[in-house]
Amino acid sequence: MNIIKFGGTSVANAQNIARCITIIKQKKQEAPVVVVVSALGGVTDLLLAAAINASEKNEDYKPVLQQLEERHLEVIKTLLPATEQSSVLSHAKRELNRLETLLDGCYLLGELSERTKDLILSFGEVLSSYIISEVLKGHGEDAVLADSRELIKTNSRFGKAVVNFELTNSLIAGYFAENKNDITVLPGFIAQSGDGYTTTLGRGGSDYTAAIIAAALNVPSLEIWTDVNGIYTANPKLVKQAEPIPYITFEEAMELSHFGAKVLYPPTIQPILTKDITLHIKNTFEPEAHGSTISKVPEVKSQNPIRGISNVDDITLITLEGPGMVGVAGFSKRLFEVISKENINVIFITQASSEHSICLGIVDAEAKKAKAAIDAEFDFEIRQLKIYPAIIENGLSIIAVVGENMKNHQGLSGRMFSTLGKNNINIRAIAQGASERNISAVIDSRDVKKALNTLHETFFEDATVQLNLFVMGVGNVGEKFLDQIKSQYAYLKDNLRINVRIAGLSNSRKMYFEEEGIDLNNYKTALETGEPTTTDGFIAAIKQLNLRNSIFVDNTASNVVAATYAQYLKNSIAVVTCNKVACSSEYENYKLLKNLSRQYNAPFLFETNVGAGLPIIDTLKNLIASGDRVHKIQAVLSGSLNFIFNNFNESTTFYDVVKQAQTEGYTEPDPKIDLSGIDVKRKLVILIRESGYEMEIDDIENRSFLPQQSLDTASVDDFFDSLTTHAAHFNELYAKASAEGSRLKFVASFENGKANVGLQFIPKDHPFYNLEGKDNIVLFYTDRYVDQPLLIKGAGAGAAVTASGIFADIIRIGNK
Repeated sequence: MNIIKFGGTSVANAQNIARCITIIKQKKQEAPVVVVVSALGGVTDLLLAAAINASEKNEDYKPVLQQLEERHLEVIKTLLPATEQSSVLSHAKRELNRLETLLDGCYLLGELSERTKDLILSFGEVLSSYIISEVLKGHGEDAVLADSRELIKTNSRFGKAVVNFELTNSLIAGYFAENKNDITVLPGFIAQSGDGYTTTLGRGGSDYTAAIIAAALNVPSLEIWTDVNGIYTANPKLVKQAEPIPYITFEEAMELSHFGAKVLYPPTIQPILTKDITLHIKNTFEPEAHGSTISKVPEVKSQNPIRGISNVDDITLITLEGPGMVGVAGFSKRLFEVISKENINVIFITQASSEHSICLGIVDAEAKKAKAAIDAEFDFEIRQLKIYPAIIENGLSIIAVVGENMKNHQGLSGRMFSTLGKNNINIRAIAQGASERNISAVIDSRDVKKALNTLHETFFEDATVQLNLFVMGVGNVGEKFLDQIKSQYAYLKDNLRINVRIAGLSNSRKMYFEEEGIDLNNYKTALETGEPTTTDGFIAAIKQLNLRNSIFVDNTASNVVAATYAQYLKNSIAVVTCNKVACSSEYENYKLLKNLSRQYNAPFLFETNVGAGLPIIDTLKNLIASGDRVHKIQAVLSGSLNFIFNNFNESTTFYDVVKQAQTEGYTEPDPKIDLSGIDVKRKLVILIRESGYEMEIDDIENRSFLPQQSLDTASVDDFFDSLTTHAAHFNELYAKASAEGSRLKFVASFENGKANVGLQFIPKDHPFYNLEGKDNIVLFYTDRYVDQPLLIKGAGAGAAVTASGIFADIIRIGNK
């Protein structure tokens, strides 16, 4: 005999029910079929809403009742020929009239007892099972409708009745011994008390109904048909990469269902567990898919000790603590007794080894009742200051990592908590049973999606890292950066296991966010549809999205943007920047950002601050980390100035060369920043600080070659005008250098705690003499590199190389 159950989404409408009819017919060819059905999708919620409204004398129950009638009658009219509709419609309307009478009674009395609620909620399954049985008959099938209330007997605990299995098993076995129909349809969820009243088995009780029948008949397997392809490694609505688990043990399935895997109702497993009945979770909408097979010993064993990651939302932690609990027996017993008397289910328990506190996790809805009961029970001790009033913390969720073989693998807890910590997910409480089948942690509800995705990435996704980038600045450098991301996306994913997603973009006018990633083929159009840009709004949006492995990318030269880095780092959002303002600002701010990066485990990378795409800062960090010490630095750090002086000669004007450098993107938008030496000072102070020395930018002497009038200009246009005005000054500099057989280079120097930047005449035998184009060069003299310095040389300016340096920092984060 085949026992199959269809959930609410599977029978939500006529089209879905037609799919179920096809599946039932196929199963009937193998053996007689017992079909357990839920109410039409959403109907139980509507019935509950109508009952509550009626009891509160709110006439909104009447349109809900009308909606219920329309839905059921529409299904009948769609699935049955007109000639066969009359009797079925009449029967359905009689049931709906009974429902209306009950709701009217609730309205008149202004109350809703648990017994009446169960009766009202039963109409969903009563109507759906009747309609489906009649549709099967209409298809010429040998089908019969059985009433679950005649077969499943319970106590009078309305809302979540306890089954009398001895009597129930006898009634089910007796009924099916005599019943010879090919198809038997039963309503799920409902049962009957010993004194003849309708009871319910709890939300999700239709699964339980099917399991009770399967166990009573000792069938080899049970199928539950739903709207997904089985039990997933995580909630697929929250984790897009989640996959169905093909084979899983009963114990693992119980753990996952208890912790929120809603495809399976937790008590379902209990009746079939002892009978060794295999459970199959199948998808009504993809009947050929394997789904999930649940058994004592899985047919195929997985090499991954983790089977799934689940969560329970709307959790409140209640903590009982106080000095009077230490070493005193009986506190735990009294606590759990009072919770039990209030019929409150405890989901989570943890206790400090000091016995100073006990922490319980319960659903939010029962928090006030629990606190009142606990405070009343321990009133004497509270007044004696031996313990404190119960502490309530809500807005929480439980996440659970589940696996039968976890106990045989070391380090899983460490990986779990390390992964959460890296993403700034604070753990409020931890519990792990001695079986080591489940590691549970209580976290803030707003972090659930990030936690599930982060853990799923760690345990299931073949070491692929998802990076979520929020990019501010899409000008020259920003545009090149996005182009490089787009062109290398497949390579990063296939070869480095890094999946890069641009989740937010901003220019000076607009900002735009897309949680699933912005299409880089159309980002300019998308950006124009965004909201006005503000730095606070950009930060708020990133925090609101709360994505794992979030990285803020600053492609601007803005002081205002640089001032926001601390806010990102404090929220464990990595910062990658080509903006030199922050690292060359006051030393205390520089140290603060570095400390925040360490404290919140948020990378703060700024390789492009010096040398664009050259690995200068990374090389320097490795020197220092390996114990070397820098004594002297000599460098040409401005690719733009090197380009200018390499192209300035007797046949060109200084104005023309600077203009060309600006046009080709080698200078800042305001070239005075480069030519005044400010930009080089910023780069030098960053190198000095990264070498381990404390220095302010104002401590660096600036030997400027610009006339004072040029330095005093108030606009870019005025600055260019001054270059023309003082053309003779620049020509004289060139002529003097040329006469000495030297070349003009703007050099940064540091030695013996002193630093300066300025224009120098470089002779032919100096390493800087042949520095061409826009190249940079840095010489590090250290304990290890004494006579021959460590030399780093290459292109040090331009949008493309700067963008590649930013890209390299992103990859560094992905590889951590």
